[in-house]
Amino acid sequence: MSSLDAGDIVLRCEDLCKSYHEGPRDLAVLNSINLSVKRGERIAIVGASGSGKSTLLNLLGGVDNPDRGSVCLGGQDLAKISERERGNLRNKKLGFVYQFHHLLPEFTALENVGMPLLIGGKSHKEAAEAAMELLEKVGLKSRADHKPPELSGGERQRVAIARALVMRPDCVLLDEPTGNLDRKTAESIHDLMTELNREFAISFIMVTHDTQLADRMDCTYLLEDGALTLARESFIA
Repeated sequence: MSSLDAGDIVLRCEDLCKSYHEGPRDLAVLNSINLSVKRGERIAIVGASGSGKSTLLNLLGGVDNPDRGSVCLGGQDLAKISERERGNLRNKKLGFVYQFHHLLPEFTALENVGMPLLIGGKSHKEAAEAAMELLEKVGLKSRADHKPPELSGGERQRVAIARALVMRPDCVLLDEPTGNLDRKTAESIHDLMTELNREFAISFIMVTHDTQLADRMDCTYLLEDGALTLARESFIA
């Protein structure tokens, strides 16, 4: 990959380390991880179960703190700002999509998608208008008034993606977003991500066991024995 201007980098980590205590010993999960994510770049991270992929996403998203190293989001070191500032920055700059969507079951699709905007201080009218626009983008305008239990697995994941994108973040972190879906639905979710990536120039970092989907991202990193290495760099539409 060519050298990047600082303004092109939306998320960067340097010398990232994380260990967990197991009885009398420490278990090193991540060891000196370095990663720079360019605006609009689509990255897949693969590795065996237990290799630390979700841990890495949590650190990149500021959900957990590293033992050593730094994570910079939008040019700001997450360790050097208050918890409140970190939360506000995450809400504006990052989107999150998980395998099990984490939608609020008592709220409609429209309300779930608009929630980050309400948290960010937008009016109910503004949040509803922006949420409906995103639901239309993901093909669910007609399902806006349905609650998660009334939606299929693929529909729920599309709502989760719309929610992740509603703040127009710089980067979206996806933890096994298609792991609970059949192949056809997983392919449609990836096609949707590709379309939205091209339209909004949002970066995607996707942890996945699905090598077919990983091969369609711009590049693939392998997380193994605590180290992150570039396994493949190319573009396949």
